[in-house]
Amino acid sequence: MTRPLLRTVLLVLLSLAATRAFSDPAPPSGEPYELVRALQAVQDGIARGDTAAHGSHIALIRQIGEKFLAADPNVWSNPQNGQAVVIYLLSGGAPQIVRKLPRDKISVDKALFDGALAYVEGRQDEARELLKDVKPRTISSGMGGQVALVQGVLFARSEASLAIERLDDARLLLPGTLVEEAALRREVLLVGQAEDFDKFEFLTLAYIRHYRNSVYAGDFWQRFSTGLTQSNLALDDRRFARVAALLEHVDRASRLKLYLVIARGALIRGKLTVVSLAAERALTLSADAAPDRERAHFYRGASRALTDEYDGGFAELRALDRSKLAERDVLLLNATLQLALDIRKPVTGPASVMTADKPPPTPARIDLASSNATLARAKSQLGELELLTRDHRP
Repeated sequence: MTRPLLRTVLLVLLSLAATRAFSDPAPPSGEPYELVRALQAVQDGIARGDTAAHGSHIALIRQIGEKFLAADPNVWSNPQNGQAVVIYLLSGGAPQIVRKLPRDKISVDKALFDGALAYVEGRQDEARELLKDVKPRTISSGMGGQVALVQGVLFARSEASLAIERLDDARLLLPGTLVEEAALRREVLLVGQAEDFDKFEFLTLAYIRHYRNSVYAGDFWQRFSTGLTQSNLALDDRRFARVAALLEHVDRASRLKLYLVIARGALIRGKLTVVSLAAERALTLSADAAPDRERAHFYRGASRALTDEYDGGFAELRALDRSKLAERDVLLLNATLQLALDIRKPVTGPASVMTADKPPPTPARIDLASSNATLARAKSQLGELELLTRDHRP
């Protein structure tokens, strides 16, 4: 066990702020609930970015399990120690250790004990049934926050609104802990899928303020990206500035990729103002001659050609190096070019019959910004192409 980890344990159990060394690598002896507090303190360090704690906490879990097995059976009659067993399980403890403890002496609610055991052993349906009626705010905050987090995971797919409610409980019951950090990571995706932008923004900023250095920050940003791009959150041009402000907290390479995903999604859905805004941002982030820059030019050119900058946009599309585009974007480019050509196609009919010496005049440019019918057609055509190419994405 490393010194930073040991200092965390000693701070929790002994309140010795100046402690700098501890020779015995085993966790301090004491009541089971004291050992679990030490484990939680180490895990909270992980949430703050302590990589040493992350590397050592598995060993600490194992050592605490050994202490549990060696404990006097009578200690489990203390309700605090009974709750510690549940918290230990939900903090990564080994179920095989818990199954060896004297269950008849452990003072803890049966549904909580059995539900926690079912969850860590992968019996999800059974865990949902056992824990569904538990109200986390009616039990101790230490155990309640852990249970609320598990409920959020268990109900994420079947009852998203309940899962969000329980993840809120987890955050409120155990602020500043790994439980809150984990709840934020899971909730940001669910809120994104629910298209609640205000709460999505709130959760993101909360994570940045408190856990941006977390060992698990990469997982948060993956969920953030999925929640943002697989919904309509980023497709409202009125809040694009707020989306851009959130993306400023993402590393440059990821920010570029997100703007490209947003631009493509907006193009498919006919949100041409957002296409233009996202493509412009991507252009400022991309390197010359890079494939990502070619994609940014494609999306910007499409947004121009399909609105009121037809000539410039069409020229931008024609100048693209197709070899730098993925197959799905080449197909989308072809559809966009054809759509742009159709916009200026002369109307056929008796009044427009061409003669050898007098071709019909080029029609005036159509202002798509004021043409709902044409915009709807663009959205429909691009959407159909997206469906056709969805299974061939690289």
